[in-house]
Amino acid sequence: MSSSRLLIGPLLRRVVDTRATVWVETSAPAVVRVRTADGASGEAATFSAYDHHYAIVVVTGLTPGSVTTYQVLLDDELVWPQPESGFPASVIRTREADDTDQPVRLVFGSCRETTQHATTRKLPPDALDAYARRLMADPTAGDLPDLLVLLGDQVYADETSPTVRRLLRRRRHRPQDAPVDQVVSFDEYTKLYLESWRDPEIRWLLSTVPSVMIFDDHEIIDDWNTSASWRSDMRAQPWWAERIRSGLASYWVYQHLGNLTPDEIEADPVYAKVTAAGDATGVLTEFGERVDQESDLAHDTERWRAVQYQWSYAVDLGRTRLVMLDNRCSRVLEPASRAMLPPGEWSWFTDQAHGRYDHLVVGSSLPWLLPPGIHHVEAWNERLAGSRKRWVATASERLRRMLDLEHWAAFQRSFDALGALFARIGSGRPGQPGDRVGAGPAYAPPASISVLSGDVHHSYVARARFADPSVVTPVHQLTCSPIHNQVPAGMRPLMRLGWSAGPSGVTRALARSAGVRRPSVRWRKLDGPYFGNAVGTLVHTGRTADVVIEGTTKDGGLRVVARERLSTDG
Repeated sequence: MSSSRLLIGPLLRRVVDTRATVWVETSAPAVVRVRTADGASGEAATFSAYDHHYAIVVVTGLTPGSVTTYQVLLDDELVWPQPESGFPASVIRTREADDTDQPVRLVFGSCRETTQHATTRKLPPDALDAYARRLMADPTAGDLPDLLVLLGDQVYADETSPTVRRLLRRRRHRPQDAPVDQVVSFDEYTKLYLESWRDPEIRWLLSTVPSVMIFDDHEIIDDWNTSASWRSDMRAQPWWAERIRSGLASYWVYQHLGNLTPDEIEADPVYAKVTAAGDATGVLTEFGERVDQESDLAHDTERWRAVQYQWSYAVDLGRTRLVMLDNRCSRVLEPASRAMLPPGEWSWFTDQAHGRYDHLVVGSSLPWLLPPGIHHVEAWNERLAGSRKRWVATASERLRRMLDLEHWAAFQRSFDALGALFARIGSGRPGQPGDRVGAGPAYAPPASISVLSGDVHHSYVARARFADPSVVTPVHQLTCSPIHNQVPAGMRPLMRLGWSAGPSGVTRALARSAGVRRPSVRWRKLDGPYFGNAVGTLVHTGRTADVVIEGTTKDGGLRVVARERLSTDG
């Protein structure tokens, strides 16, 4: 009889050809085995860190184009499925061997507070719970998603539930040494994932639908890496060193490791060290400390490469390419050279963005295209924060941090570079110097380019417009947020006004007064803003792209709040 229990999971993470990865957390060391009804299997021993135990199992021998149930065993004891749950059996769905003509379905969203928050804040129903319940009705149906794309704030380290706060109060003997309502240690981070991912509907959903994830600020703290001065102020806090290394180490274990394909897991240097160590606590502690230095060194490519660990990654499904970007950890924060990605990682991104596919999807936790009125304010503020007049720069920096002015618009070089990249791809032109794709003949532009984002606690669909008539690929911003949270009622009118021509004209004049050039791309809203909890679905069929955003109803169902055809075969 095994002495180990299944604490979290199984999480079905990546399905690649005839292989799949399954992630679990157990209560004690164990050998984890996964076996499917059609004979595929895999096993792995757990690795240990901070007195917690984890495994990621590579299942091999899956049948192409199949949907098969699976079981999880710990030391040969069956621990999943759990018959008492009453839920359908978890399944692994594979794509056809030649899946170029097979539709691709991506479900996406961000910002999910755990349901325990309902005891102190009355939030609308959880959109991911609602989606899971609907999927349970027929989990083998043809519309089973290929991928669940979670775009940040999967847990909130700085806005904890009553359950976690009670734990923290018992641990905090000196409040000045650590916040009494925020997690700091790795063990405290594990409690966030435990209460969030053991939600019954979410646990079933994550066991059946493959998922990829990227962090945003709340996995660490609100406004993480807003600016260089923000980093300096945070380092002065006595608890910050443990918070940042614990946050990055726990993100690697709980979220990032599962983003990797089986081949990438095998090649990952951190995974090799973790599994080779009897106790990987020291390995992950050193890792968290090291990669936090990325923003300090991001402007210096040679020194940056010495500490860099790439959180960004790419996923290919049929004729769709998804590139997920790290918008937080490795930002360039020097005022004179602010950028969302350091030069080395930007080169990697442009390599991934160029290719022969029908649809390019960029996952960015922060929206590229904000309401124009808000965009111009962020661009204005960034320009003044770099002023040579110290008092102007200081006041602008305070405003930047007070109003969370830290999106792509507040990193104008990156905003413009992303628009220019989309314009080149959308016109079928070859790469430009610095893209590392070299010169070459023009190629057929993709059918669609979509930027999936969250963060801003409202949902909308916007289309970009380029001055260059040769850009034939439609480019859209698809923002879906929150899954389970809400924006303060007082902010909603301001967000609506951000889309209006009058207020946008005023803030554009403000930006122009500071010397900010007109944006290199223009855009207009097609749907929204919608302020309830929501989940989005992006579907690619041939060269056609469609998006649907569904919001929750009072009774916990879903209703369509936005629907747009983004591209057609024609």
